[in-house]
Amino acid sequence: MTSGKTLVTTADSPADLRPAGSDAASIAAAARRRTQRRKRLVLLGRASLLGLIIGGWQLLSAWNIIDPFFFGSPSGIAIRLWEWVQRGTPYGSIWLQIWITLEESLLGFAAGVTSGVVLGVLLGEIPYLADVIGPLIKVINALPRIVLGSVFVMWLGLGMSSKVLLAAVLVFFVVFFNAFQGVRGVDRNFVANTRILGASRLQVIRHVVFPSAMTWIIASLHVALGFSIIGAIVGEFLGAQQGLGLVIATAQNTFDANGVFGAMLIIGVLALSAEALMSMLEKRLLSWQPPSANEPNMPGI
Repeated sequence: MTSGKTLVTTADSPADLRPAGSDAASIAAAARRRTQRRKRLVLLGRASLLGLIIGGWQLLSAWNIIDPFFFGSPSGIAIRLWEWVQRGTPYGSIWLQIWITLEESLLGFAAGVTSGVVLGVLLGEIPYLADVIGPLIKVINALPRIVLGSVFVMWLGLGMSSKVLLAAVLVFFVVFFNAFQGVRGVDRNFVANTRILGASRLQVIRHVVFPSAMTWIIASLHVALGFSIIGAIVGEFLGAQQGLGLVIATAQNTFDANGVFGAMLIIGVLALSAEALMSMLEKRLLSWQPPSANEPNMPGI
């Protein structure tokens, strides 16, 4: 005997029939759209801020609210830059001045990063060396950089060596302290497990300690790159035969505000270009790391 009840079957809804992968694809597409929208808003905000600063500066100079002789003006800076491109600076082509400063910065950056990483890893791994050399490093780090620059000029003269050395010193301390802290922060359980598996101390440093401290080291390179440019400029300002620092010093001595700001603008473009290259290098070196939870398109407070 069968029951009088009838079985009612309902047809699957379109949402139930949709492949599971389509939801993930739509979520990824929405995330990409949010990222692109945020990038456009950031670019718009930057362009608006830059236009506000340049436009306001030009109007204040044109209306004589600020004295163009002391504060310069965007139009005057553009004219001065064009003159440098057409006729050069008192010390030669503007491109030559840029290249000399860039060369000094890159050489100082390479020397400072190499020495900072090597010494930071050594002192982080060998406590005895840290106790012996640490106080000396702290004393040197406390000295004003402009004093060191003057000493380097007396020792090495007005050539490129004194600027490279000053840039290297500025870079060294930034990288050293980050490398040292990164090595000290390595999980010692990883180190102990690696030693149990028979790894030598050099292998532990190469395969465990150095990769673990890489995040600290890479983070310091962004600041160190700017410091290398500062070191080269300060060294040229103290005494040089060529370079952007000498161009700035000459413009200052002749009360050429447009020349000072023009050279500063060139330095800013160099710094931004170097920062972009450093960000690309960071992505390649740290590509093995999982994505950070602090994504740029996440909402703020």
